[in-house]
Amino acid sequence: MSDSKLVYSTGVGRIDEKKPQESAPQTDGIVRIKRITKGKKGKGVSSIEGLGMSKDELKSLCSLLKKQCGCGGAVKDFNIEIQGDVRDKLKQILESKGMKVKLAGG
Repeated sequence: MSDSKLVYSTGVGRIDEKKPQESAPQTDGIVRIKRITKGKKGKGVSSIEGLGMSKDELKSLCSLLKKQCGCGGAVKDFNIEIQGDVRDKLKQILESKGMKVKLAGG
């Protein structure tokens, strides 16, 4: 029965397959903040990479950063993207949380 494509059973109800949890990628302990404009129609975003956190932790950190910077943002592929060029402010916030931060890129 584990190989079947059964979606619903009258005895059990809806049968959902267990999806494997995505784990955070390994990092070198340094958080990098980049400015990205490619694919953003000329608008710049600040991308934070190398945090090594789970999706839930990234969402809560993203929410905090958006509030403190006063702009929008999102979590994409274990990276946080904050709208605008606010790299210096992001660096201060993350360093106050005890993270080792580098400004990368242009």
